Amino acid sequence: MKIKSNKFKVKPGEKVKLEDCPTNVESIAKSKKKYKKLLEKHVDELSKLQRLHYASGRYAVLLIFQGMDAAGKDGVIRHVMSGINPQSCQVFSFKQPSTEELKHDFLWRTTKCSPERGRIGIFNRSYYEEVLVVRVHPEILKKQGLPDESLDLDAIWNGRYRSIVEMEEHLHRNGTRIIKFFLHLSKEEQRNRVVDRIDDPDKNWKFSISDMNERKYWGKYMDAFECCLNETSTEHAPWYIIPADDKENARLIVSKIILDTFNELDMAYPETTDKHRQELQSIREQLLKSD
Repeated sequence: MKIKSNKFKVKPGEKVKLEDCPTNVESIAKSKKKYKKLLEKHVDELSKLQRLHYASGRYAVLLIFQGMDAAGKDGVIRHVMSGINPQSCQVFSFKQPSTEELKHDFLWRTTKCSPERGRIGIFNRSYYEEVLVVRVHPEILKKQGLPDESLDLDAIWNGRYRSIVEMEEHLHRNGTRIIKFFLHLSKEEQRNRVVDRIDDPDKNWKFSISDMNERKYWGKYMDAFECCLNETSTEHAPWYIIPADDKENARLIVSKIILDTFNELDMAYPETTDKHRQELQSIREQLLKSD
């Protein structure tokens, strides 16, 4: 099966319904061996492009991963980015905001972690939590110290969508390319993965009681994700809905989308000047003459 990135993209203005979006698709690699070979090929290509990206220094790339608990965000990041030089990659995982972070606007704690040009930034969860978790649990807003006039639930979500879109447009104008992945997991597969975490002692540390509590709000989360995808997928910062029931498929699809994005960038290694070439040649001659 050939991976077509656009098949998974939420086009600007499109109104997707998650119930119509598959959480599983035909297997891309027909065997474990073929999967490993294809992923290794993607990782190798990405490693080469990352070196060019770092040397070129013209763009920053920000990868955002969102999804329900156990959707496979950690695994995708670990496998797909396994060939990346750690010096040019920054990974941030955003949990519950701190007291200091709550004193600022909802974008502050994440935008200060945006990658510089030449680097790849990875957000494992992100500012989108503010229109996902907070939308499902609006009582959280009371802890954010917002002015009373900012707590109109009929207006706050649209206001936050607008702030996000405008911020992402600003980053794009300044050289940051944003790719957003929603790992679309079925409720049944999530249950299986949570049970696996309980049954396997080596995975017990991954299990949290909150995982079970949030399952009660599955329908509300799907509504929140759906609104978010429809309101914030733009030409410059698109969302991709990744079928996530099959972890191997998800990793191959994500890696192909990242590769396609890198291949669209206008990158080149810095050109050496005539003067610098002469200097290099002089140094080379000195080294050959030395002991």
